Parts: sequence; C-alpha cells; structure tokens
Amino acid sequence: MISTPKMTSNISIIVPTLNEATNLSRLKPAAAEVNELIVVDGGSTDDTMSTAQNLGFRTIQKIGSGGRGMQLNTGANAACSRILLFLHADTLLPPDFSSAVLQYLDNPENNLGAFRLQVDGGGLLLNLIVKCANLRSRFLHLPYGDQSLFMRRDDFLTIGGFPEVPIMEDYRLVKEAGKHGKIRTLSQSVTTSARRWQRLGPIHTTIINQLVILGYYFGVSPKKLAAFYRKK
Repeated sequence: MISTPKMTSNISIIVPTLNEATNLSRLKPAAAEVNELIVVDGGSTDDTMSTAQNLGFRTIQKIGSGGRGMQLNTGANAACSRILLFLHADTLLPPDFSSAVLQYLDNPENNLGAFRLQVDGGGLLLNLIVKCANLRSRFLHLPYGDQSLFMRRDDFLTIGGFPEVPIMEDYRLVKEAGKHGKIRTLSQSVTTSARRWQRLGPIHTTIINQLVILGYYFGVSPKKLAAFYRKK
C-alpha cells in the first residue's frame, strides 16, 4: 500500500530497513510532519514490510550488493519532495524537526545538515562518547548517518547521491557534500538506540568504529571493512 502524501512540508523521509518491524511504529509522529515516509527494505525476514504498509508508509524492496547506500538512493529517486531526510529505523527525530530543516535549507549556502546525537539509555561512558561525537560533528563538520542527514534533492543529485558501497556510505556522502556548500549540525537532538553499544560495550564499539575509519584511510577495501564491522 502507498500512502497519500500529507503535504504538510516539502520533505521526504527515507528509512533503510533490515528486520526493523519492532521499531517502525515509533516513526509515526515524524511521518505526520512530512509529505511521505519511504521505507526501503533490504530483504527483511520479519514483518518489516507489512508493518510499514499498515502504518501507511510507502514501501520499496531493494535487494542487491550496493549496501545501505543503494537503499537510500532508491528511496531518494522515488521521493516526491524537494528535501530528503535520511533516517535510521531506530532513531527518533526531535519535535518540530521539519521547521528546523526547512529554515536551515532556505539558505542556499547550506548544502547538508544533521542533528546533534543523543542515545537512548546510555550510561556515563556512552554519554561521554556521544559528547565527543557531537564535538566532531560540530567542529569538523562531519556528522554521521545516525544523526539523520538531510539535503535538498537537487544538491543530493548533483553530488551523485550515496556511494553504493558496503560501508561508510554516510561518511563519503558528507565529505563530498562539503565540497559544494556548508555543513552544519543543528542544536536539536535525535535520539538513537543504544543497542549496538549495549551489545558490544561502549569501548569495544568505539574501537571498532575507529578501526574501520583508519582502515578506510589506509585503503582497505569497503568489502573487507564491512565484513570486519559486521562480524564484530
């Protein structure tokens, strides 16, 4: 089922999924602020697709070797709005996020935006890690995908969209976007799940993330980096 766009703002939310049925209902408030919420599924074996359809979200199934970047590009190509917002299924947007997005992108000098990061259920150590991530995002102009990246559709197409690689598609998109305009992290916070940090531990998870980035800089293939990341 394809929902009728609400036309409350000129924004399309694109959510890549893989077995995220239990998280989708939490996205309903965000969907009420935008034209459409598009779920692009990568081959879930749970009820992700039927749950999304029952919630009135647009659904597309896209299975292939292009990773999450391929899912995000598929959603962007199908979107009907001037602005694209890329949201993880386990992340909640702040109240009235649409007004902040529209205001930011009204300035033609701004190319890409994101939100501050907040983690649901994090302890002292995890909160410190998140604080460091927010400092990186603010001062290095390098937000990651869990901070809900957003761009004008035309600008997104100009830079060629997300690289369709097994990992680090968000990092590479942001680096390319920075060549074409300003990048800023808004003061409002998204709240993302602590599930990966809780499963592996904050220190272990952070070390893995940093090793992946180092591997990328030293020329390790994205396929090998993705295998390492997902194995851990």
